[in-house]
Amino acid sequence: MSDLAIIGTYSVFIASYVVFALGKFPGMKIDRPGAAIIGAVLMFMTGAVRAPNALYLIHFGTVVLLFSMMLVVAHLHLAGFFDWITDLVVTRLKPRHLLPTVIFLSGLLSAFFVNDIICLVMVPFVLKATRRMGVKPIPYLLAVATASNIGSTATITGNPQNILIGSFSGIHYRDFLWHLGPVALAGLFLDWLALWWLYFRARVHDVRAEAVTDAMQIDPGALLKASLVAVLVLAGFLAGFPPPLVAAVGAAIMLITRARDPHLVYEEVDWGLLVFFIGLFLIVGGAENAGLTDRLLRFGERLNLQHLSVFTLVTAILSNLVSNVPAVMLLKSLVSRFANPHAAWLTLAMASTLAGNLTITGSVANIIVVERARKEAAIGFFDYVRIGLPVTLLTLLFGWFWLSWIQ
Repeated sequence: MSDLAIIGTYSVFIASYVVFALGKFPGMKIDRPGAAIIGAVLMFMTGAVRAPNALYLIHFGTVVLLFSMMLVVAHLHLAGFFDWITDLVVTRLKPRHLLPTVIFLSGLLSAFFVNDIICLVMVPFVLKATRRMGVKPIPYLLAVATASNIGSTATITGNPQNILIGSFSGIHYRDFLWHLGPVALAGLFLDWLALWWLYFRARVHDVRAEAVTDAMQIDPGALLKASLVAVLVLAGFLAGFPPPLVAAVGAAIMLITRARDPHLVYEEVDWGLLVFFIGLFLIVGGAENAGLTDRLLRFGERLNLQHLSVFTLVTAILSNLVSNVPAVMLLKSLVSRFANPHAAWLTLAMASTLAGNLTITGSVANIIVVERARKEAAIGFFDYVRIGLPVTLLTLLFGWFWLSWIQ
């Protein structure tokens, strides 16, 4: 590549990451998926990405796994799985039990299904449950956001960045769960402690309104099928079969139906996130073709990134600057060349995920919770940081200690 082409490539890369950090291009209505598309196209124009080789830069296993998990969760949602859980919770639990239930339910579901999708369905669940119980929703909405990030740390299918790491690292599903499952479990207890201390230690609950009852929409046949397929998919993951293949088979089985309009399922898919991933593969691939990897390696050697504490801190900071998925895409080039890549991949997954709890913009899951709840419960920046800061610091510290101890 010529010097001019290299400069152009790096300019496209930097501009794209600025949009990823800000969430939009200043003065224009260009969001992250849009910036990923524009950046990918410009990489072709600079010559950093060539058409015959473009497909090799896109990791289709990652895209297939993410898309398939969206379809599986969409069927569970449409079948009334989350309505059923809502009814189960509000008819059997007292208000003082709602906080730990929301935390561990959000964490458990996010551990095995993509946390962004779980947040989409958990927010209506929390709003419905708090209306029925007559309690204020904000502490429980914060519980959904923080617990979904923490719980998603446990497995490869927990969040988009873990899906990326699982695809590139080759770490098996059970190995990932064995190392990071305890971090997620301890993190959920720390999250519970922090939320209780901030909101409930002085008084148990604030009653806001009379409890109301909403009609459930559950399709028993579809719910049974969706639940069985979801269980089989998780069993396939734990058995060691390739996650993209297992998820794709599960999604295909879900789509075999005589009753449900498939367009309802497709509407549940986050197409913008899929486009974002594809564009990001091309942007980072083009930058690597222009020599980005070598420059990052030299920079990493000066910072001593191979030390887990330093790598945890750098990952956490970068994840909050540009969001966790772009941060992982940027750092993945370094990890494979570390002396202990296994520990580095796990640290990258842990730190990039737990750091997302620091601010509202730290992860897509947080933004989903805030935006979906806006009409009924407005969550401000400082409302979130008040819980996000202690939860992030406590969980990152435990995660670093755990991974340093078991290696």
